[in-house]
Amino acid sequence: MTKSGTSDTPEKISLAPGERPTLKTIARLSGLAVPTVSRALADAPDIRKNTKERVRDIAKQIGYRPNRAGVRLRTGRTNVISIVMSTEHDMMNHTARLISSVASALRGTQYHMIITPYFPDEDPMVPIRYIVETGSADGLIINQIEPHDPRVDYLMDHKFPFVTHGRTGACERHAYFDYDNTSYGALAVKALAGRGRKHIAMLAPPKNQTYAQNMIDGATRTAAEFGVRFSVIEGANAHQDNPVIEQAMIPIFKQPDRPDGLIAPSIGGCVTMISTVERMGFVLEQDFDVVAKEAITFLRRFRSGILVVEEDIDQAGNFLARALMHRINAPTEPPMQELDRPDDTAFRAD
Repeated sequence: MTKSGTSDTPEKISLAPGERPTLKTIARLSGLAVPTVSRALADAPDIRKNTKERVRDIAKQIGYRPNRAGVRLRTGRTNVISIVMSTEHDMMNHTARLISSVASALRGTQYHMIITPYFPDEDPMVPIRYIVETGSADGLIINQIEPHDPRVDYLMDHKFPFVTHGRTGACERHAYFDYDNTSYGALAVKALAGRGRKHIAMLAPPKNQTYAQNMIDGATRTAAEFGVRFSVIEGANAHQDNPVIEQAMIPIFKQPDRPDGLIAPSIGGCVTMISTVERMGFVLEQDFDVVAKEAITFLRRFRSGILVVEEDIDQAGNFLARALMHRINAPTEPPMQELDRPDDTAFRAD
């Protein structure tokens, strides 16, 4: 707010001694009705932008926080969204960046974020059922998506708002954001073939997940087009611990027809593959080349010769948050969907 005829500097607002910051307080200070204040804080589409900004500024200055129990009684909502994630993700992949970008997209809205973890040996349906049955969140973000994902079927059957980081076989029916891993697999093989590599091996994500199947499919088809050999490293996947990956790599590179091109879907897997092969005496850019995907700038600082494709997790997190709020607030409208497609300009050369 500004004083008429003076400057554009916002007027400082303070509470009277003993006064609590409530909706009534904001209504008094703004000159608006309590229902209007409530709708402005809820980002209602029929409230003007400048009104929302004025109400939020007052709320911030007086330290207003909604009473969550009261909000739930009045609206049936918690103003909470949950990211449901497996604990098996190491922090060198995109998990931390995704959480940060979702949180940034929710900043300034009525929604707060919680993380609901589940363990690799736990049924991934357990946290989903708990949240839906207890109503402890208004919507969910889930990842590690499978083509026929029981979590998605359950949430759709219960008409519970959700968005997936990845696509199912029925993705046209639900909100999602996905990176085009089919294109990534194809681009990786093309780049390695362009360097004269004849036997390309991929450390794939878990094969039950959609993005792993997409990545393998793109690489397989492109390898056939370029007349090079392609294989998936057996005995390990990109989500497993370093010793498991190391033990899978060593016998492969002891063979006479060892790979001379490697594809990694993440930072951790890439570092483990390169360090394992280098300890065996092989030299990057001479004996082998590597294409890897990362969400944070790291790999070319580790080895400058890595062919790096950057995945924009900030874009993913921002879209996932907006798509979930859209599902919560406009459940009858078509779900928001986006596919991030890399192209030949995707390789970064720092």
